[in-house]
Amino acid sequence: MNAGITEVDIHGMTRRQAEVYVTSRIKRAGGDVYRIRVIHGYRGGTGLREMIRSRYKSHPRVLRIEFGLNQGETDLILREYI
Repeated sequence: MNAGITEVDIHGMTRRQAEVYVTSRIKRAGGDVYRIRVIHGYRGGTGLREMIRSRYKSHPRVLRIEFGLNQGETDLILREYI
């Protein structure tokens, strides 16, 4: 794991469980964390991915959302890395 990046694995969770878990990780993120990488997978369906992307695009602590080449991950950017 890179410094400043927190990984959160929500495989196997329901949408509600995942939302509660990710929200708690955002709240607990210290000033050294600038990115939360949510590992949701996609082969079992896109429900978790879509929930993460729609729920957190307007979250007050999330600056923006980034999608990488890996379809099973979504990055929540809390602040710019300087």
